[in-house]
Amino acid sequence: MDAIFIQLLNGLDKGGAYALIALGLTLVFGTLGVVNFAHGALFMLGAFCAVAMNQLLTMSVKVKDESITFFEAYKEQPYLEIWFGDTGLTIIDYSVPISILLAIPVMLLIGLVMERGLIRHFYRRSHAEQILVTFGLAIVLQEIIKVFFGANPLPMTAPEIVSGSAAVGSWVGLDASLVYPWWRLIYLFFSLVVVGGVFAFLRFTTYGMVVRAGMYDRETVGLLGINIERRFTVVFGLAAVVAGLAGVMYTPIVPPDYHLGMEFLVLSFVVVVVGGMGSLPGAVIAGFLLGVLQSFASMNEVKQLFPGIDQIIIYLVAVVILLVRPRGLMGRKGLMET
Repeated sequence: MDAIFIQLLNGLDKGGAYALIALGLTLVFGTLGVVNFAHGALFMLGAFCAVAMNQLLTMSVKVKDESITFFEAYKEQPYLEIWFGDTGLTIIDYSVPISILLAIPVMLLIGLVMERGLIRHFYRRSHAEQILVTFGLAIVLQEIIKVFFGANPLPMTAPEIVSGSAAVGSWVGLDASLVYPWWRLIYLFFSLVVVGGVFAFLRFTTYGMVVRAGMYDRETVGLLGINIERRFTVVFGLAAVVAGLAGVMYTPIVPPDYHLGMEFLVLSFVVVVVGGMGSLPGAVIAGFLLGVLQSFASMNEVKQLFPGIDQIIIYLVAVVILLVRPRGLMGRKGLMET
């Protein structure tokens, strides 16, 4: 039971990342009808917003090391520590959550520029053309990040107060020695909050209701005198923000590098297809479901029986579901059945 519970938590926090990326992909496809293969790059850009913020906060200067008296030595000391003392060190320690303040406006701007500058010209093109141009854009963004930040992974640390592990076993009546990293629990909670926020925006605000109406029948909404295209542009920006926030908070779990987005992109598209193209609840449910399945498939006991199953389990499940239900778990009838 202990091993099963830990694998369940592993699957849920990994599924949180899948769900957030797939949610943005589904928002873009459902509103604009665009298959955006650059969405994984937005996840990567969000991660590097955290890297950039950390590098900004840790800018330092060489000062004399007073602890060494028998010869003159120097050490790097962050400006924030010089200016604010322990408060400055605390700010540096919390660089990852602080990065959210940078990521939101940056990712919103990137999303709006992408939609207005490129994506809008491919609304009525074939999905193959959309895939080619957005995949090319993703490669360009990767290379830009590689030029500025290098090719090697850049480790990021969670705030010290949550750098350890929580005694999750005692929470559910299992072995009290059963622990799980605090930051992974925080990421799971964060993903649920973001997903809930997006759904609340679409369901309980007038703006979101108009967007949902436009997803089903944009012509009728346009005839009512509503500029639905402008609202869809904002939704594209929102999707970019969601992907960026997912990337920011994932940095302490996996050190970001320039091809981080590609590692999640293909799996996230599988999640979208399994959940049902254009279905927001389907994307979220499929994200968590496939994350949990992948986690259980990575158990040693399972891999001994089925070697390599952890690498293909998501694709096997996708094939089975699409054979039985071509529209996906919650896709609209006819959308993927032609």
